[in-house]
Amino acid sequence: MANAEREERPERPAESDGTAHLFRALGKQIKVLRERAGMSQRELGLATHCGEDLISAMERGVRTPQPDFLDRADDVLGAGGVLKAAMGEAREALAKARTRHPEWYRGYATLEAAASQIYDYNNQAVPGLLQTEAYARAIFTQRRPLLSEETIEKRIADRMDRQKVFERWPLPTFHFILDESVLMRPIGGRDVHQEQLQTLLRIGRLRTVQLQMVPLDRTEQPSLDGPFTLITPKGKQQLAYLEIHGYPKLITDPEEVRVLAVRYGIMQSVALTPGESLATIEKMLGER
Repeated sequence: MANAEREERPERPAESDGTAHLFRALGKQIKVLRERAGMSQRELGLATHCGEDLISAMERGVRTPQPDFLDRADDVLGAGGVLKAAMGEAREALAKARTRHPEWYRGYATLEAAASQIYDYNNQAVPGLLQTEAYARAIFTQRRPLLSEETIEKRIADRMDRQKVFERWPLPTFHFILDESVLMRPIGGRDVHQEQLQTLLRIGRLRTVQLQMVPLDRTEQPSLDGPFTLITPKGKQQLAYLEIHGYPKLITDPEEVRVLAVRYGIMQSVALTPGESLATIEKMLGER
């Protein structure tokens, strides 16, 4: 695509030292072993304490197999040590890897990956941490000016990689507030929208996650300026992050952060409770 925008960023270590090829090869091996064992992705996920979508992403090379997963999967699939033999290389590659994001986003992505608390408000789209692969693809494909196919695939992989924050231990505390318009907007079409709503339900039911929806009929809306994220790095003061039309801003000034924290608190008070919010999403799915 001659007129498509290409993302400019430094080469990742995984690309320069070949570890990306290692992870893609591991994904292919996992798929072959799974099919030889006569297991579906869902069955392998249940047996290894992973989601079906994570198994799919690892097999396609979109997500990185963690050493503990390789250990469990080797036993489940009867691989005879084939996957366990790669645990050392996988651990070493992960230790060397840098944040998989454009240069301008890397500072925030590093904070997010190690945060103890993440509070996110959005009135435009489903937050990246909650997006399905299909929803993310629709977002990036619709971007103007057009992104190149290579850039789209890189950004999808990066966005899915961020969601490993839900898998680490100890888990951060998550809180999401979504405007009802976000849930009503069928980005990507009916099937993509339905899968996204189902994913919101699944994540919203996690013990460490609270998800609230602000109905459109609310007369009080203190954050019409747009989305923002409050993030608390482990052992440090709360920070805020804004991003408008690709222009990022990491806010460290305590007074500016306090103003956004107050806004977030008001949004919590005018939103539906987490239980009511999940029930509303279930109703949306039932009406489709």
